[in-house]
Amino acid sequence: MSLVGKFMTVGAATLGSRIFGFARETLMAAALGTGPMADVFYAAFRFPNLFRRLFAEGAFNAAFVPLFSKEIEANGTDGAKRFSEEVFGVLFSVLLVLTIVMELSMPLLVRFIIAPGFADDPQKFGITVSMAAVMFPYLMCMSLTAMMSGMLNSLHHFFAAAVAPIFLNVVMIGALFYALYTGADPLATAWYLSWGVLAAGILQLAVVYLGVLHAGMNIGLRFPRFTPNVKRLLILAVPAAITGGITQINQLIGQAIASAQDGAIAALQYADRIYQLPLGVVGIAVGVVLLPELSRALKGGNLREAGNLQNRSIEFVLFLTIPAAFALWILSDEIIRVLYERGAFHAQNTEIVGSILAIYGIGLPAFVLIKALQPGFYAREDTKTPMRFSVVAVAVNCATALTLFPRLGAPGIAIAEATAGWLSTILLFVTLLRRGHLAWEWALMRRTALLVVSAAVMGGALYYLRGVFAVSLASGSPLLTKIGALTLLIAVSMAVYFAVAFLVGGADLGMIRRNLKRKAAAKPAPPADI
Repeated sequence: MSLVGKFMTVGAATLGSRIFGFARETLMAAALGTGPMADVFYAAFRFPNLFRRLFAEGAFNAAFVPLFSKEIEANGTDGAKRFSEEVFGVLFSVLLVLTIVMELSMPLLVRFIIAPGFADDPQKFGITVSMAAVMFPYLMCMSLTAMMSGMLNSLHHFFAAAVAPIFLNVVMIGALFYALYTGADPLATAWYLSWGVLAAGILQLAVVYLGVLHAGMNIGLRFPRFTPNVKRLLILAVPAAITGGITQINQLIGQAIASAQDGAIAALQYADRIYQLPLGVVGIAVGVVLLPELSRALKGGNLREAGNLQNRSIEFVLFLTIPAAFALWILSDEIIRVLYERGAFHAQNTEIVGSILAIYGIGLPAFVLIKALQPGFYAREDTKTPMRFSVVAVAVNCATALTLFPRLGAPGIAIAEATAGWLSTILLFVTLLRRGHLAWEWALMRRTALLVVSAAVMGGALYYLRGVFAVSLASGSPLLTKIGALTLLIAVSMAVYFAVAFLVGGADLGMIRRNLKRKAAAKPAPPADI
């Protein structure tokens, strides 16, 4: 399968998950708006979600996959199975202890980390503690899910791991439908959602476990032992966990700051869900596929193929995210109005959430490029360098958010996150370039500039058409009219972007062929005669 074919396999499954996620957020906006129960639920859910990124996706996509791939190359399927069981035994034991400690410490965690602003409201504080305690075991399920997903990706079985997140949204949508059907109040609705998160974690773990069995791997639970392979994994995983969770760390910082203002946490979450669509479909797909591909090329000594994989991934990311950034900036209010503005979600909420989404749009290419650049380090078993850059980005995010929030409110936090994202991207790109791990291509730079020009032309057309369709997109228009107008705007903008990009040379058939047809692996140079 071609590189982009693999991107599309993961991206299609992720797109399905994001579409269900939109449906979930639309129902939540109608049921909870940006009220206190929305703030409470999102604050409680953010914490296990953070640890999922820190101890699951970040650590295992960065550390486990290269080692698992190496084990397959060196010792075959039996060696890889043995290594997986060693890791599973240690991971399960660590997660069990961590879950118990966190459950006992939840009041302190909510007071000082999750939502310090809730401390003065005993009701919000108590409910947040209880809901966080219910949802925290989700971390254990998702960490084990992430490990098995890493195995599946390394074995070229991408679909089961990519489709598993859909089940979280399906279960939560079911909980919301039940709450709306029974007329449940916001508190009861939030409780249905909390228990739904836990149930979804168990279901997702079952899905990937069945996928691993289908791939021919049967993992047994071993007594935890710190073998050399496990120690190597931990050495790589600790910095990778921090790096992989950088977005969640920045969002947790933003949430802690935003908890001082009613409705700010929910507003950030609603905007976050929108930009997660292109981030998930493009960024996660590229990151998931690129890491095992790069690892395999480097282990085989195919440096030319590795460089080509890296550059083609960057090209693919820029081709899709630059126009998405322009569209989110220009159509932010219209997108929020169509998706969320109903029930408890009012026009004033649209203005705030729309301003946040526009800022996230500016940061979108950076957030996605990070996913395409980090594998260049991880495939070489270097997890410390991205971690250092992440620490710098977190410091900048924290300082910027604290400075801007008192003046701008929630949009100030979005500015801080976008700034941190671009800083991380620049540091990763320059370092790969300096080390010779990234080949500089003037042709790629030229095409990137032309893609920006093409997206700017598209943006001008969108700005004009937004005025033409202003009445159809206004708050008082029927929902179907708004959906039709927004769909037409998006379709026209895509047609304009692709037409201009091909016309000016930002994209061409050669680029499409390069990305759809993976080049044959370059053979290592033969040893020189002595």
